[in-house]
Amino acid sequence: MTRVVLAEDEVLLREGLVGLLARFGFEVVAAVGSAPALREAARAHQPDLVVTDIRMPPGLHDDGLRAAVALRAERPGLAVMVLSQHVQAEYASALLASGDGRGVGYLLKDRVAEVTEFAGQLRTVAGGGTVVDPDVVRRLLHRPRDPLEALSPREREVLMLVAEGHSNAAIAAKLHVTEAAIGKHIGNVLAKLGLPPSDDTNRRVVAALTYLGAGGSFATGTGGSPGPSGGPGA
Repeated sequence: MTRVVLAEDEVLLREGLVGLLARFGFEVVAAVGSAPALREAARAHQPDLVVTDIRMPPGLHDDGLRAAVALRAERPGLAVMVLSQHVQAEYASALLASGDGRGVGYLLKDRVAEVTEFAGQLRTVAGGGTVVDPDVVRRLLHRPRDPLEALSPREREVLMLVAEGHSNAAIAAKLHVTEAAIGKHIGNVLAKLGLPPSDDTNRRVVAALTYLGAGGSFATGTGGSPGPSGGPGA
């Protein structure tokens, strides 16, 4: 019999889930109403499966999720099913990246109404499988990608200096490489950002705006003034 620790702060829903799980052959070894209590119960009972709401006391934000991720860090094989009122793709990503990547589930609470299917999904997760709500999958697939993710660390560094307004020669001096090497890096950056050949200065401006739009920040103490300038070799 699969041993379960259940965490849900709404008493009626928690009691309903306890009855539902028992009906389908799960043994609920603890049912708690807060994230700290979830951690304590999971450590005390060493369950096969944790079922938790994302928003839990004391913070009523993502406390349940953070507790689940922390527990999987301690026990990578611990199966976790997270329930959510709304689609939060970033929460699903955090859960899927936790532990050893197996035995995780993320469902909207509406799915619990399909009780037989829900019980089957819990068994899948407890057995090491992965279950992700279709609405969450769609959100993950359509989430905007970071335009800078294709850049290497060195290319990001060069782009940051371009965004600060440094010329190729100044960047080369700062990084202790040749100006030709900087020209090659900038060419790679422009290609990876999908900027077609055009006026060189305009491409540098667009690249700098892309960097800033993706949340890039300026380094401290560089002495550069914001605003990309042209330079040879780009």
